[in-house]
Amino acid sequence: MQSRIANYFGLELAGTTFRREVLAGVTTFVTMSYIIAVNPAILKAAGIPEGPSMVATVMTAVVGTLVMGLYANRPFAIAPYMGENAFVAYTVVKVLGYSWQTAMAAVFLAGVMFALLTVARVRQWMVEALPPGLCYSFGVGIGLFLSFIGLNESGIVAIGVAGAPVRIGNLAAPSVEIAVLSFVLIAVLMVRRVPGAILLGILISAVIAFVAGVAKPPSAWVSVPPNPAPIMLQLNLRGALSVGFFGVLLTIFVMALIDTMGSLIGVSARAGFLDADGTLPQIERPMLADAIATMFAGLVGTTTSGAYIESAAGVHAGGRTGLTAVVVAALFAMSLFFAPLVAAIPAAAYAPALIAVGAMMVAPVVKIDFDDYTELIPAFTVIALMSFTYNIGIGITAGLILYPLVKLAAGRRSEVHAGLWLLCGLSILFYVFYPHQ
Repeated sequence: MQSRIANYFGLELAGTTFRREVLAGVTTFVTMSYIIAVNPAILKAAGIPEGPSMVATVMTAVVGTLVMGLYANRPFAIAPYMGENAFVAYTVVKVLGYSWQTAMAAVFLAGVMFALLTVARVRQWMVEALPPGLCYSFGVGIGLFLSFIGLNESGIVAIGVAGAPVRIGNLAAPSVEIAVLSFVLIAVLMVRRVPGAILLGILISAVIAFVAGVAKPPSAWVSVPPNPAPIMLQLNLRGALSVGFFGVLLTIFVMALIDTMGSLIGVSARAGFLDADGTLPQIERPMLADAIATMFAGLVGTTTSGAYIESAAGVHAGGRTGLTAVVVAALFAMSLFFAPLVAAIPAAAYAPALIAVGAMMVAPVVKIDFDDYTELIPAFTVIALMSFTYNIGIGITAGLILYPLVKLAAGRRSEVHAGLWLLCGLSILFYVFYPHQ
């Protein structure tokens, strides 16, 4: 049996072993398993019940990662993206007032578009149109956005009533004290490079909250998975195809496009999969896996999904084939039976994880060319508008408009890819149809 598996995934050709692939899969799962608790907690703000949301999160990870492993034969794990979930919950639903059912329809449609563009080999062309500096700013802006959500959800930062728009929270409140402890604990574990630092920090902090009486402990640790029916196949396609919703659909599409390519290329570079031109051979296979995962995510009730940058942890541990991904999928499937624990985790325990994830996402800011104003100004605009408008879509589209215009003003039109002008035009339409409320 083991030899047949080795032959199917080409372990010998990839210079790896069965044991190494399994260990790599375990490593990847541990580093990204925080999404099981964090994704439902974020989407709860959109009115999506946590139990079914947790099941949808895990199901999407299982299906997407299996396709990645069995079809694309790459050691990349798939799950709902951080950033896209916050955009849906806090911008699309809470700020713009759309229903989560309409947002799920947009996720599904984005997946369909991804699949069609991947098959037609157009998706890679669109990715090549995005300048590196702008892509870095997208990640940094989303990181700060997530950090602000974490600070607010934990109570460390509160919305100002008068005067300053934000202020320090009540640091004497037990829940806030636990949140601060949770962040420090996660930070220490990360510094010590403890595997699964974020998830471990969340669980330890949750136990402290239960013992201190800040949160009610779960009635059971293990149970039959919640029924996902309340959020499955609840797509409002008519609402998603309305003219006014175009800006949201465009933003979801662009965010997923950038996240997917950033993760695929980044992890592939670490694994040594890139060819001499810096491209990933047969890239259409992992891209199609992402597209299928995103379509499935919209159908079952969660947000845009794709390859996770945490897959680099498994690659570092020696993962080189799809067997690593299959192991990750199996572990995600097993996690379905821990729904009571996930649902009981309070914001004081999980919100600091958003701050930590945001901190890691800010790292690419050093790659932005601060000496070139045509790079700096669009990048700063993206980061500032994402953070200060509480709207990821505003930041992304502003950058896509400003970048080619600044280059044109500087007489450097040749540096603008033809595809970026297309994205610029679509972004202008974002503001034309943006629902002003």
